[in-house]
Amino acid sequence: MHHSGREIQLAQALVKAADTLTDAFEATHYLQVISDHCVELLAARAAGIMLIDGGRAVSLAGSSRQQQIALDLLEAQHGGGPCLDSYSSGQPVAPVSIRLAHADARWPDFTERALRHDITATFAVPLRRRETLLGALNVFVPTLPEREGPAAETELALAQALADAAAVGLQNHRAYARYRTLAGQLQEALSSRVRIEQAKGMLAERWGTGVDDAFAALRQYARRRRIPLDRVASAVIERVADDAELRGEAGGTADEPA
Repeated sequence: MHHSGREIQLAQALVKAADTLTDAFEATHYLQVISDHCVELLAARAAGIMLIDGGRAVSLAGSSRQQQIALDLLEAQHGGGPCLDSYSSGQPVAPVSIRLAHADARWPDFTERALRHDITATFAVPLRRRETLLGALNVFVPTLPEREGPAAETELALAQALADAAAVGLQNHRAYARYRTLAGQLQEALSSRVRIEQAKGMLAERWGTGVDDAFAALRQYARRRRIPLDRVASAVIERVADDAELRGEAGGTADEPA
């Protein structure tokens, strides 16, 4: 089966978009790479992604090609633009002439700035994962007439495929980061418990008393001095804790060492 160069390029872009389960992930760079793929696949002048939360832009990323223009046009959409429209509706904004949109007073700030940058046409697709909307991908194209009809639908579908892949990649990384954080917290809790148990055993053996009395001394010492119990346990293990003060917290019930 013969595959076109663009099909192969799209497949490679989708694979890269899925590779987010890593500690080295950086969202702005990731979104820039997605925007770069969009520019290459659609022969666009520039592209950018706006992440949106609560109706407000929280992060912007522009393609390497014409990056400043892409970022400027994303920033110009604070009062309305294709990204916000696509995000609000959850649907693509079909290719539109900047001059016609400006004449109709559609997105006045955005279209005025787009004309200043000699942008001819634009369209946008939502970044979505099922019912979750994360933002929008905005594409700035050199011409409009060739982008009507089936050709426009194909390009919208390609852009949507990239945007969907980006949404999946972002959500997967967020889940990965949460699980990594939780795993770290659980490991630290386990390690802390092990240190406390070790410190209890050391004191009980040193004082010739029960582990419950040793733990009571550890806990009381930590409470009086407002020091985390784990930190006191570590000091005991490292033999830097004041043994006399610790024994004093035991209420003088521990026997003298032999």
